[in-house]
Amino acid sequence: MSVIIDFSIFPMDKGDKSLSPYVARALNIIEQSGLSYQLGPMGTSIEGEWEEVMAVVDACYQEIKDDSDRIFLNFKADCKKGRSNGLTNKVRSVQDKRR
Repeated sequence: MSVIIDFSIFPMDKGDKSLSPYVARALNIIEQSGLSYQLGPMGTSIEGEWEEVMAVVDACYQEIKDDSDRIFLNFKADCKKGRSNGLTNKVRSVQDKRR
C-alpha cells in the first residue's frame, strides 16, 4: 500500500542555534533512499511503501539521536492502495480545480 507522509524531525536541546544542519542531515538520508520526496518549510513529504518510508523515518531518527538528548518527531500519513505519483498528483488535482 502506498503511503505519503508529511514528516519533521529536529533536536530540541540546541538552544538558540539554527536547526538547519540537523534537518539537512535528515534530508540527506531521505534523498539517498531513492523515494520521492518534497521539502517544505515545515516538513518533508515522502512517498513509498509503508516499510520503505518507515525505514527512512527510523534512519533519520538514528542519525540525530546520538548527539541529541531530546528530539521532536512528527508525521502524518495518508495510506492508499494502488496510488502512484501521489506527491504530484494530489497537488495537481487541487490546482486543476482552481482554474
